[in-house]
Amino acid sequence: AAGVRQLPFTRELYIEADDFMEDPPKQFFRLGPGREVRLRYAYIIKCESVVKDDAGNIVELRCTYDPDTKSGMSGAGRKVKATIHWVSAEHAMDAEVRLYDRLFTTEDPDDVAEGGSYRDHLNPHSLDVLSDCKLEPSLASATAGDRFQFERLGYFCVDTRDSEAGRPVFNRTVSLRDEWAKLQKKR
Repeated sequence: AAGVRQLPFTRELYIEADDFMEDPPKQFFRLGPGREVRLRYAYIIKCESVVKDDAGNIVELRCTYDPDTKSGMSGAGRKVKATIHWVSAEHAMDAEVRLYDRLFTTEDPDDVAEGGSYRDHLNPHSLDVLSDCKLEPSLASATAGDRFQFERLGYFCVDTRDSEAGRPVFNRTVSLRDEWAKLQKKR
């Protein structure tokens, strides 16, 4: 049926780096040590410990899950403050994701100081290329021009020129608001 897909749930999962903070502030409701979140379409998990490499980078989160909280089951009504998305580490596919944004940092790029140029207002993040992104396996069958929503990131289409079988490229066409990013900018 349209809009239905299988998501393999395995022992090891990937989550967005932005969905975890080791020392989260009060208004951050995503995952942190001792905190619980719901995995979308799955279970509530709790972060029990953080594993770091020799350089101090977080490389693994050790979590437990509550088997009674699977979406659609009787215990699924238990409330947590956040739901995060994830992919199975075993089944994830690699892809390139291109995040397009505004070309200019100002509404009128020709409004420049004496001796300036419209180039002074070019947005250095008008294109951010993310390589080796981990995506759910259902996207492996995507073909050039197909469109998808990536949760909390926006709408994307499969690149018609650079995508290859087994190595797709997704271009963001419309972004979505991120409430946490908005809160951070206010500070």
